[in-house]
Amino acid sequence: MSKDYHVSIKDMAESERPREKLLMSGANALSNAELLAILIRTGTKETSAIDLSQRILSASDDGLRYLADCTIEELSQIKGIGVAKACQVVAAIELGKRLAMSSAKAKININSPRDIVKIFMEEMRYYKKEYFKIMLLNTKNEIISIENISIGSLNSSLVHPREVFVRAIRKSAASLVLIHNHPSGNPKPSNEDIKITQRLIEAGKIIGIEILDHIIIGDGIYISLKEISMI
Repeated sequence: MSKDYHVSIKDMAESERPREKLLMSGANALSNAELLAILIRTGTKETSAIDLSQRILSASDDGLRYLADCTIEELSQIKGIGVAKACQVVAAIELGKRLAMSSAKAKININSPRDIVKIFMEEMRYYKKEYFKIMLLNTKNEIISIENISIGSLNSSLVHPREVFVRAIRKSAASLVLIHNHPSGNPKPSNEDIKITQRLIEAGKIIGIEILDHIIIGDGIYISLKEISMI
């Protein structure tokens, strides 16, 4: 087939066009490229929306996982993807993340580390930087809120007890859980992770707000410092 050969979506059989296929067969019947094509809506004079979608998915060896933490700037550098299309994709990905978190919080009672991991894994496993979050709980272990504390390599200057506990005090939290990710995918705690955890536990004892656990998220795996008896 010629390198310049191009089939537009309107030239396809109606049953093979992404939007019509979605209407007839449901979202599960569509490939990743077809779903993405519906989001970006149009192609260019030389490239169909499906071809552009495949170009996005081929931009990284990570395939679909690339979209989890891509930026508007990164997407805009792909030929045929302008700022408008990049914004549409990033907005859709963010909605998916928020939906996953809101659904998890609505359905899961916090009784174990696995309950916490269900909420955070699919979002945090793909982060390219370290994010440190806290989950604030009431006396019934119900979630009050989830707060972002820092972004960047974890150290004591970024994660200061003041930043953690001022949020907990303002929202009358009875206890809290620490959560952060390792972009390497390996959740093994570092010496700095352990030092920060111990420091926050001691501060919590003085203030009267218990640190229940520190969950470290890797790529599909996690470590609970409570489960390994480090809390």
